[in-house]
Amino acid sequence: MNIPVIEKKTRFAIAIVLAIGAILLALILSTGKSASSPGGEEPAGHSEKAGHDDGEHHDKPSTAKHDDDKEHGDKEHHAPAYKAGPHGGKLFTKGEFGAEVLLAEEGSDPRHRLWFFEKGKQISPSTVTVTEELSRPLGGVEKITFKVDKDSQLSAQPIAEPHIFSAKIIVRRGSDVLPIELESEEGKIEISDAQLKTAGVQVATAAPASISSAFQLSGEIRFNEDRTAHVVPRMAGVVESVKANIGQVVRKGDLLAVIASSEVSELRSEFLSAQRRQELAQVTYVREKKLWQEKISAEQDYLQAQQVLREAEIATRNARQKLLAIGASSSSTSGALNRFELRAPFDGAIVEKHIALGESVKEDANVFKISDLSSVWADVSVPAKDLGVVRVGEKAVVKATSLAQSATGTVTYVGTLLGEQTRTAKATVTLANPNNAWRPGLFVNVELTADKRDVAVSVLSDAIQAVADKPTVFAKIEGGFIAVPVTLGRSDGKYTEIVSGLKAGTQYAAQGSFVLKAEQGKGSAEHAH
Repeated sequence: MNIPVIEKKTRFAIAIVLAIGAILLALILSTGKSASSPGGEEPAGHSEKAGHDDGEHHDKPSTAKHDDDKEHGDKEHHAPAYKAGPHGGKLFTKGEFGAEVLLAEEGSDPRHRLWFFEKGKQISPSTVTVTEELSRPLGGVEKITFKVDKDSQLSAQPIAEPHIFSAKIIVRRGSDVLPIELESEEGKIEISDAQLKTAGVQVATAAPASISSAFQLSGEIRFNEDRTAHVVPRMAGVVESVKANIGQVVRKGDLLAVIASSEVSELRSEFLSAQRRQELAQVTYVREKKLWQEKISAEQDYLQAQQVLREAEIATRNARQKLLAIGASSSSTSGALNRFELRAPFDGAIVEKHIALGESVKEDANVFKISDLSSVWADVSVPAKDLGVVRVGEKAVVKATSLAQSATGTVTYVGTLLGEQTRTAKATVTLANPNNAWRPGLFVNVELTADKRDVAVSVLSDAIQAVADKPTVFAKIEGGFIAVPVTLGRSDGKYTEIVSGLKAGTQYAAQGSFVLKAEQGKGSAEHAH
């Protein structure tokens, strides 16, 4: 049989494979030892160390240039150019003398704090003098002084926001002089021109302007009380007819209603009697005068007749004035002595009516209310702080809150007393109303303007944003914008005065500044000194 021969060949092949495997294993082990650490073992977790010949994150620094150095010119994750000090600041040395600078939060104010060293050991701050000049990107140089504070020196003045500046610090100790230059761009909003255009941010220049201080008060349209009247009969009676209706426009002298009054009848009777007595006295006077002139009668008779005539004339005039006082004529067209006609006192509209046919009315009843709506009032409440600038004769712009209409009026009254509850005074703006567009009861806003002044620096009001509860303008600098806290002055709604914080000629974000505010908010979490 051939089976014993096959087994012999198999054993021989296996032996050859085992021999080759032993040789390969010996070669692998030999190669591993030559690539291991001096102790012959590879440190745990770093079997690929040979692949890090630049020493990027090993103990010793790399002498080889980083492959992506060109892509990290901003030192994104490279070591800074300065050394870190023991207090977390920037360490600067010259020979054996050195100083560490830190922008530290001191309460609510950031300040520069410096520690000093010689031969690597910290020395007393009292042996050193420090001066600093801090330059801002918008111009201006701040001179900073220092004082000893425990084991360091602290700037006497806070380093105001934003922390975008270049600083030159001179540290002196005897003959040793250490110059330090610092650059900070903390808070800078970097944005390209293309991004500005896409975001709709428009740039303008802060400049002088003439600004009228304007403020707004709420008010309500009322009847012009100088052209509004409550029509009363002035004599009691019964209504015979009513000629006018509510809403009707009437002219001066138009008939409104007719009232039958016994009192009017008595007054007319008195007037007619006085007329007759006067006529009789006139005849007697003429006769007596002629007889006296002809020497027929005595002068005394003539003088007595003259006196009676003068008394009759007075009685007639008095009776006529009584009728005119109540608005009644001396005679009635219909012949009825008791007929009393109510007529419109001026041109206007009937806004109220409280009279009906057959109704008995009293002499003081308000039967009609007439108002001349060609002129109305806008009543406003003026807070005490604004009373000094609200003056009679000043112009005011009245705008309806619910309608797209506005008009200019004149302040005609300013109250002298403040309300006990509201602590405001009443003011009235008289407003022309030729088309009856301003209806009584309409709520309005009244814009009043104080004196007009020239201001040195102004910006568009839309450019002002509130950042940390402070009014802020985003000023343009090279490569972006910075948030500049400002002090505001007067405003006319379109332009606002900048009292401090910004100089004339400074470019700023006039429109779309809210975009920059949002960008600043994204980086606020990374804010650190």
